[in-house]
Amino acid sequence: MNKFEQLGLSESLLKAVLDLGFENPSEVQEKAIPLLLEKDTDMVALAQTGTGKTAAFGFPVIQKIDANNRNTQALILSPTRELCLQITNELKNYSKYEKGINVVAVYGGASITEQARDIKRGAQIIVATPGRMQDMINRGLVNISQINYCILDEADEMLNMGFYEDIVNILSTTPDEKNTWLFSATMPAEVARIGKQFMKDPIEITVGTKNSGSATVSHEFYLVNARDRYEALKRIADANPDIFSVVFCRTKRDTQAVAEKLIEDGYSAAALHGDLSQAQRDGVMKSFRGRQIQMLVATDVAARGIDVDNITHVVNYQLPDEIETYNHRSGRTGRAGRLGTSIVIVTKSELRKISSIERIIKQKFEEKTIPSGIEICEIQLLHLATKIKDTEVDHEIDNYLPAINNVLEDLSKEELIKKMVSVEFNRFIAYYKKNRDLSTQSGERRERDDRDGAPRENNNGGATRYFVNIGSRDNFDWMSLKDYLKETLDLGRDDVFKVDVKEGFSFFNTDPEHTEKVMEVLNNVQLEGRRINVEISKNDGGGRRDHNGRSSGGFGGGRSSGPRREGSFAPRREGSGGFRSDRNSAPREGGFRSERGSAPRREGSSDRAPRRSESFGDSPRPRRPRRD
Repeated sequence: MNKFEQLGLSESLLKAVLDLGFENPSEVQEKAIPLLLEKDTDMVALAQTGTGKTAAFGFPVIQKIDANNRNTQALILSPTRELCLQITNELKNYSKYEKGINVVAVYGGASITEQARDIKRGAQIIVATPGRMQDMINRGLVNISQINYCILDEADEMLNMGFYEDIVNILSTTPDEKNTWLFSATMPAEVARIGKQFMKDPIEITVGTKNSGSATVSHEFYLVNARDRYEALKRIADANPDIFSVVFCRTKRDTQAVAEKLIEDGYSAAALHGDLSQAQRDGVMKSFRGRQIQMLVATDVAARGIDVDNITHVVNYQLPDEIETYNHRSGRTGRAGRLGTSIVIVTKSELRKISSIERIIKQKFEEKTIPSGIEICEIQLLHLATKIKDTEVDHEIDNYLPAINNVLEDLSKEELIKKMVSVEFNRFIAYYKKNRDLSTQSGERRERDDRDGAPRENNNGGATRYFVNIGSRDNFDWMSLKDYLKETLDLGRDDVFKVDVKEGFSFFNTDPEHTEKVMEVLNNVQLEGRRINVEISKNDGGGRRDHNGRSSGGFGGGRSSGPRREGSFAPRREGSGGFRSDRNSAPREGGFRSERGSAPRREGSSDRAPRRSESFGDSPRPRRPRRD
């Protein structure tokens, strides 16, 4: 039995629920829908972004609308045009079996005349941004004096964007006897003031702890020098080959600049901010949803309309001016029950903000160190090996195999593997040998870790580092994997350290005295029918260690601009269909698709790491976004 049937929804709405594939209501839906259907009441619902708030107010408002009355009966206000369009589309999907219900979106950047015409034809529900709605009221193009329901979605964000006066003016135009439903992630003073002024004895529901962060999102921060912020961003991306992320900047200018740098360095990236036209924004979002863009660099305002469930990471390139905004940013990941990671890149002067955010979201941050160059090389190589293994063979290649076999016939299997992997490894390590460690150490944070009992270790330089073929896809994080290893190997609390969990594999350290036991025991263990494979890693995990297992060790050396993302075995077409190897290009395998062609190198830029071209192909490079 579908649990939505227990909430009191009509047959037509339940049919739409079935079509949409909804099975179990989220917590906010379970709490809000029965209350809103049962009686006419004002409501304040505090819930994080991505918890299903649209359905929580969408289903009740559709069921309460009189489809035979063509007058406007409900107004929904949302902070941005993207979110406005998203809500409109969802309501249309919910009401697909409700005859006669029309939903119209009202937002800036589109023809106000056409929007007014659509409302005049009959719009029982209007979804609007505050600025455009106020404009239509001023021009006499809309009548909301008889509405029964007013819904404020993302109320805190609307007020944070400066819409307080517009919202007050709009609500003053509506009848006193209407029901007002206010949905918000946090409850700052201005939101409370709106509630007090325009709501009567509202029912309050809270999902989780008031103002808290989502339980499906983990929070990390990396402490770096200010000049290394961009380099840190690239290393974080390189250490997570399958990253699919939103990168937040404070200003439109920084957003555009960071996106352009990423594109120039071969990453699949784009900017999303208010200076783009609606067509440009729509194009960027279409590419992002299709995963053609894997690093979307955005301002807080522009990102309000992002509704993509499979975002793996949110990266705070800069912290927001208003600490409460962090909650909205982190809510872009960990949606629909999936796990996500919110990362903050901070300098020492910003450390105090981390503590402030922790108090608001009621969750602790893990301090991590920027991955060393050799760690990144190892991660990328193992990711490449996994990708080769999982690649489906197109048998059209069979016609070319005799010629290929003739070229490679003198190579043994081991030699062939070494040469294939070296295409990636040689160029990648050549870049990272020139790069220094970016991490700085937070003494203040270490003192707090000591108080909290987080384990620490002095660098003795003699530890053995291992690679093991289990990771987050096996439902491990660093803590649970550490516990599993200690229990399986029968080792003490501090005998397993520097545990670093990736999707399909992990790293960990022990003292050398345990090496024989680790290799013997783990290589004879099966996990859910799959044999565990452990190998000694050439990376000893040197340098400092934080409590979550990250190593801050690196090669040392001078600074350069960072490796451009490139796929291994990425031949470039030349002339009459021939291929050449680009020996001076540092490859980057792992998840970022760049597009056809490559921009010319700048004069005197020999230290710049090379561009990334497509692995096993040559699809076109993304064009750099224009400045408007």
